[in-house]
Amino acid sequence: MAAVLTEDSAESLYENAPCGYLSTLPDGRIVKVNATLLGWLGLRRDDLVGRRYFSDLLTVGGRLYHETHFAPLLRMQGEISGIALELQAADGVRLPVLVTSVAGYDSDGRPLLIRTTVFDARERRAYETELLRARREAEDERERLQRLTRTLQATLLPPDLPDVPGLDSAAHYHIASPDEVGGDFYDLFPVGAQTWGLFLGDVCGKGAPAAVMTSVARYTLRAAAVYAPGPAAVLANLNTVLVQRYRTHDPRFCTVVFGLLTPDAAPGSFRVTLAAGGHPPALLLRGDGSADYVPIPGGQLIGVLPQAHIATAVVRLDPGDTLVLYTDGLTEARTAPDSDERFGEQALLDFARTLGPVTAAGAVAAVRGLLDTLGTGVEDDTAVLAVHAPRCTVEP
Repeated sequence: MAAVLTEDSAESLYENAPCGYLSTLPDGRIVKVNATLLGWLGLRRDDLVGRRYFSDLLTVGGRLYHETHFAPLLRMQGEISGIALELQAADGVRLPVLVTSVAGYDSDGRPLLIRTTVFDARERRAYETELLRARREAEDERERLQRLTRTLQATLLPPDLPDVPGLDSAAHYHIASPDEVGGDFYDLFPVGAQTWGLFLGDVCGKGAPAAVMTSVARYTLRAAAVYAPGPAAVLANLNTVLVQRYRTHDPRFCTVVFGLLTPDAAPGSFRVTLAAGGHPPALLLRGDGSADYVPIPGGQLIGVLPQAHIATAVVRLDPGDTLVLYTDGLTEARTAPDSDERFGEQALLDFARTLGPVTAAGAVAAVRGLLDTLGTGVEDDTAVLAVHAPRCTVEP
């Protein structure tokens, strides 16, 4: 009696297993199928056994895959596991499944039978579909945020640099991450009939708070330049505004270099008065091919102390000279993604000395190429602003 029960239980397990079973001859003709698979397909046993082939149960695309991949691999390997296919039920409904087939052989190694297990993948397919939908939504949301970030970033920079009589200018903003608004900024603008203001700075942090501070800094500098007696006074005014605005919560600061450009007595030359607060030194590339930093030592961060020390310097741009301002995203870039070594000011100076006489556009293009060379080592946004006094040309 126990043997009968065991045999009955085994048959019941086969017929009512939570997965589909079928056996086919080597040519694919179905010789045995369990009740579970018949139920999924909505077919009777007599509809399949001895009359249909396994490939007949597949969709059109599944049949092509079966003939070109599934069956050849099964013949070569003797088994194939976890293949995603679609069965077509009697009512036309497509049933996503995962199929595993194993070939049985006789003593001479000839295939006798192929046993196939079919797992219902409808819930898995629904889960994968939901994951794909969620992924698409996340990608769409990220793209939307990146567009918003680009738009917001553009509002914090001048759309174009103005034409300054007797002076060429160029600028570039390198975005380290498209997902966050950076805090670098620059501008070139008229202050008076013969005076032009320029500045370049870097706000601490990223995102919306940095964008707000950047906006405050830009408009404060432009407004102060109109009535302040000089660059140092302009930065002092900005320092007062930032200290008052951020003194009670979320302390923030920035580094800035501000300059006033005025025509010099020598034809084609400009006098540049610079003031800096905690900012990297400007580069001066001379028309004779030499290059050096403009020393402005001791300037303190803007927005930290009520009475910040502002350092100043005066230089003259002669025809052929180029002044380059930049933010520390360039000098603090890693020389390699897995290295702690920073590019540094000395390497930047050595690089500048290889350029020779260069225009504003040429200097900016060279820095852009350098940033591309550093690649992912540039972890922070980088702004570059260059002004160049062209050589005088004599008309024939």
